[in-house]
Amino acid sequence: MHDAPLGTAAVSENLADRGASTDRQERQVVSTHVLVEAEKVEKLRELSKRTRIAQSEYLREAVDDLLTKYDKKPEQE
Repeated sequence: MHDAPLGTAAVSENLADRGASTDRQERQVVSTHVLVEAEKVEKLRELSKRTRIAQSEYLREAVDDLLTKYDKKPEQE
């Protein structure tokens, strides 16, 4: 389950093939490129093989977690 760079249409089509939620299919999906340390990429690849969950799904989850983490506003005193 290695995710190769895909165009927008291919990514949307790929999500549909994997049974992604209807909500996600209705959203616009774009491709992006990031540089990641080779060791981390290998660990992600191994995790993906072991769990049979696409690397792209793990990366989308990580982005969601970061946006949630940094979107929180500090409590006012």
